[in-house]
Amino acid sequence: MNAPTALNPTIDETLDELGDEFEVLGDWNERYRHVIDLGRDLESLSDAERSDANKVRGCASQVWLVSESTPDGALRFRGDSDAHIVRGLIAILMRLYSGRTPAQIVALDAKAAFESLGLIGALSQQRSNGLFSMVERIRRDATMAARSSEGERSGT
Repeated sequence: MNAPTALNPTIDETLDELGDEFEVLGDWNERYRHVIDLGRDLESLSDAERSDANKVRGCASQVWLVSESTPDGALRFRGDSDAHIVRGLIAILMRLYSGRTPAQIVALDAKAAFESLGLIGALSQQRSNGLFSMVERIRRDATMAARSSEGERSGT
């Protein structure tokens, strides 16, 4: 259904790619700059998408996430923030989660993924809480999409 390809690497492959990117960077300051640089490439959200319905609760910064279903049953995510570092964290989340099926999204251990990248200990408690608020929102959207899909298949 959503088999990995060169254009759609597996989550493990994506984590390996991210790990390689962070491994070549020296100290946390370089990693921090890299996270910010990743955020510069995010697709902008429209003013309409910066709505209260798309706002992520539990983040110190303003954060919006939009989820869209694709024809093959995967979910595509887009997001934005008013904070540069948070935009970078969103970019990492998009690489990990966007284009995945709801089952793949729910199965990912986000804490372990971010620990493997060396980001958990480097983030302030407030940023870490915000990051996991974004993860919970993505997981919630995936769970809702899976339930909707099951309902369509069963005819309810």
